[in-house]
Amino acid sequence: MADKEKVLALHKKHKGKIETASKVPLQTQEDLSTYYTPGVAYPCIEIKHDWLKAYDYTSKANTIAIVTDGTRILGLGDIGPEAGLPVMEGKAVLFKRFGGVDAVPLAIREKGEAEIIKFVQQIEPTFGGINIEDIASPKSFNIVDKLSETLNIPVFHDDQQGTATVILAGMFNALKLAGKKIKEVKIVINGSGSAGVGAVRLLSSIGVKKIYVLDSKGLIYDGREDLTDVKKEMAQKSNPEKLRGNLEEIISGADVLIGLSGKGHFGKELVAKMNSKPIIFALTNPVPEIGYEEGKSYGAFIIGTGSSELPNQINNLLAFPGIMRGLLETHARKVNNEILIAASKAIAKSVGNKLSVDYIVPNMLDKKLAIKVTASVAVAVAEAAMETGMARVKLDSNEVKKETVRKIKEVMKNEKRIGKD
Repeated sequence: MADKEKVLALHKKHKGKIETASKVPLQTQEDLSTYYTPGVAYPCIEIKHDWLKAYDYTSKANTIAIVTDGTRILGLGDIGPEAGLPVMEGKAVLFKRFGGVDAVPLAIREKGEAEIIKFVQQIEPTFGGINIEDIASPKSFNIVDKLSETLNIPVFHDDQQGTATVILAGMFNALKLAGKKIKEVKIVINGSGSAGVGAVRLLSSIGVKKIYVLDSKGLIYDGREDLTDVKKEMAQKSNPEKLRGNLEEIISGADVLIGLSGKGHFGKELVAKMNSKPIIFALTNPVPEIGYEEGKSYGAFIIGTGSSELPNQINNLLAFPGIMRGLLETHARKVNNEILIAASKAIAKSVGNKLSVDYIVPNMLDKKLAIKVTASVAVAVAEAAMETGMARVKLDSNEVKKETVRKIKEVMKNEKRIGKD
């Protein structure tokens, strides 16, 4: 656990974690006339005739907005936009460090769903992508879905799509070790928030039929009267038999149990009811549904965790830098399930011959491996974007890989300089 006083002192010293830096020199009259007036009029005129040239002549090609209203910051809840800003800055640092992506935190005071949608629509010309972050559900789902429909740039919700992508990557490898096929297994998801919704959408899109989701009132099923619009969608994509009941009842014969709910929800009796070689992803932080060693002692074959201090961390960092890098490289219009699935497969494959019950996803703290993972994900995303018609430009996979590695190494080089300051 980080020391409070040290954290506060460092944040105060640096006055935040990001800054704006120039890519060009401004030392001579020629520099001034080239990069500002009168020379700057030339790219302006080019873009006027074809707005897509903004990708060629401006920072749009490598810049995204991280948008929050401060209503669901970490485990702190609705603490307001200013209080959420340190988290958004931190996310911007991660985008830059692991993906070479320039990210601008935008913590806004507006909490209304329609108003947030309108705000993001208005800022679209400046950015190549949007990352929706820490906005309370269920409005976050509607915001992401509406923006995805109306914008000409990709909208990514890390809590939903990022988590789901890494869950699927971990599941690919865990099921491979268990000798099971993903379309044949029974999957129980305890929790119907952003990550749960994302997991259901992604799993159903690859043909998984036996998905069962629970909220605080029990199983979600088609016809349950108290369902929100998002939960109605989940009901359509899960629980084909329209079963009713609680976790203890539906867990019998389950191959995979995903915890997105709360501490201590999974006990010995629950694990005992699961199918052979049970796979459990207990992802609640800081205290999970079941401890790693505890779950192993109860007979779990594989435990996925949310902690960097334990094996098999299902970490969004494995996904979002590479996904956004691939989207930006291809000037993509949207994020679709094919793109997310491609990213999942790339993450799973990055484990290589290290695959074991204690290593089902890569460790991003390994700098060399982190570059490899991001580059692999970026290439997979770019290829999927091109194959599904979401890309505006066609690129060779080697170009995407080379540019991704170059950008990340450039950031790492600068990081060493900062460390010496």
